[in-house]
Amino acid sequence: MGKTLVGKVQYGAWLIARALFFGGIFSVPIASASELAAIELTDTCPPSFRLSDDNRCSLRHMYQLYDSLQDSGIGGLKTALPEARDGFSPQQIDLGRLLFFDPILSADNSLSCATCHNPNQGFSDAMGRSMGIKGQVQKRSAPTLWNSTFLSSFFWDARASSFEEQALGPLFSAHEMGNTPEQLMSSLNGVSAYKRLFEQAFPRQASAISVANVIRALTAFQSSLVSLNSRYDRYAHGYHKALNDDEIAGLNVFRSFVARCSQCHTPPLFTNQQVAVIGTPEPKGLPRDTGAEETFNSKLLRGGFKVPTLRNIAQTAPYMHSGRFKTLREAVEFYTGGRGHAVPADEDLLLHWHISEPNLTSNEIDQLVDFMKTLSDESLIPGTPKRLPSDLPFKHMENTHEKT
Repeated sequence: MGKTLVGKVQYGAWLIARALFFGGIFSVPIASASELAAIELTDTCPPSFRLSDDNRCSLRHMYQLYDSLQDSGIGGLKTALPEARDGFSPQQIDLGRLLFFDPILSADNSLSCATCHNPNQGFSDAMGRSMGIKGQVQKRSAPTLWNSTFLSSFFWDARASSFEEQALGPLFSAHEMGNTPEQLMSSLNGVSAYKRLFEQAFPRQASAISVANVIRALTAFQSSLVSLNSRYDRYAHGYHKALNDDEIAGLNVFRSFVARCSQCHTPPLFTNQQVAVIGTPEPKGLPRDTGAEETFNSKLLRGGFKVPTLRNIAQTAPYMHSGRFKTLREAVEFYTGGRGHAVPADEDLLLHWHISEPNLTSNEIDQLVDFMKTLSDESLIPGTPKRLPSDLPFKHMENTHEKT
């Protein structure tokens, strides 16, 4: 009982701290007009991007040396990635970075994109179900944004088919950031620094501040979030010593037809970008999340969700669409528990054919976890702005998923 009481007190303290943070108590000193005027957009591309003569940034990486069957971006260790979404100017990418961290995008200035996609937490938020405006708990967790430049669909239920659609959804959702196009334009036009910065990023436009340009800037920034220099990548490119024996053993289990991990989490992106029904249990007391059934109007996809990338998976706990599992080991143990073992007897789900009964040993599970940790790479993590053009306080903090 004492341990339970301590846990409740800790959780209560966490909620209070979060409320104080969202209320702006942990704010930064007010910037002077000259400090805000000093904010300038960079004229250089992010690392791993090359600047062209017409001021566009194009991605360069080692996987461009390889081929891919039907240009699908899936296959063995030395396989080409899908084509990246690039071609934005350095100024557009940098403006997107500022907007990404700025709570001015939310209706009441309580949330920024980084609230749910915190760079220090794998561009997720360490919560089983994210929190929107006015403390509204969302249905699902926040997917990582790493390597989303290679994706063809977005959200757990694959309901968006472009970066632009993905950005518009949360921005104007009453349950997420709660804004409206009219209020957003009014807010941004009321900040002199943003008027100047939008004109830098979108020159030769009569009205640089527009919803379309906000979305384009956010798209430009998110497309620059690339993670392709993990220890696994160095191994894949030919440096055998990048992984130790247990990690290589874990890779072999991962690629085996017994475990079948790589059939869905296919290298080098570590997702085949398809929807799969795997029978994940929902958090206690919650009904079945129908997932992609609504997106595709298909009962066959009831309980189906997009296969997430495993890149930086060690940084994005808890796992599954609703954070059902706190650790990587728990997530792996679910898969080895047997086909449909967590599906209630009164439910009829069409489970993906790759879901089997691998009966992995405890040692094999440990090796799988060891391997997945080699997919971590945050070497190109973008810098958090020192100040925001709106001069609002930052609204992202590090959460602890065990308390959510």
